[in-house]
Amino acid sequence: MTHTEVLTQLEALGHESVRAHNRKYGAGDNQFGVKMGDIRALAKKIKANHPLALQLWETGNIEARLVAILIMDPKKLTNEMLTGMVKSERFVHTADWLYSYVIKEYADKETLRQAWLVSTDPMCRRAAWSLTSGCVARNPQVLDLPALLQEIETEMPKAAPEVQWTMNSTLANIGIHFPEYRERAIAIGEKLGIYRDYPVSKGCTSPFAPIWINEIVRRQK
Repeated sequence: MTHTEVLTQLEALGHESVRAHNRKYGAGDNQFGVKMGDIRALAKKIKANHPLALQLWETGNIEARLVAILIMDPKKLTNEMLTGMVKSERFVHTADWLYSYVIKEYADKETLRQAWLVSTDPMCRRAAWSLTSGCVARNPQVLDLPALLQEIETEMPKAAPEVQWTMNSTLANIGIHFPEYRERAIAIGEKLGIYRDYPVSKGCTSPFAPIWINEIVRRQK
């Protein structure tokens, strides 16, 4: 299947209601409005195809990039290529798919995490804090947790909204996974108040760190 054929199929699957939903959350006009299930089904039909994935990514189209993420091979990317991809995507849903399916599986992600933490690009910093949040849960030995808490307390209030989200995830994960830092993490969350009034659907957990931490800890007992 060529990238033109993929785009044609995606366009045929588009819905105005999905386009409107995407625009509400920051998407631009380069989209068709395809449901996530249809994107996954198309990617499954294509199977792994790294050259095609790179072509689809270059279109800048939201759905084409989501398909690309599902069919690309992280082993065939370089640090420079992946950094360029992160910088080129401003729609957070696509950015988070890139993190979940590609960046997390990338062999040299720790090098990128450290480089992206000091980047001036907000999407690089968003990805860096996603990686840091993951390290808290799975690889905390590479981190200085007290220093991270201090940085979050100082930097999160003035960070870009895209970055605040993943910094907050790091804060919550520290409080959830490390009882010795739980009180400190909750205190930082209360002090900053970020996401205190975030609208939450029934049955979902608030992203406000003190509520998030206490709820997950309660479930684990």
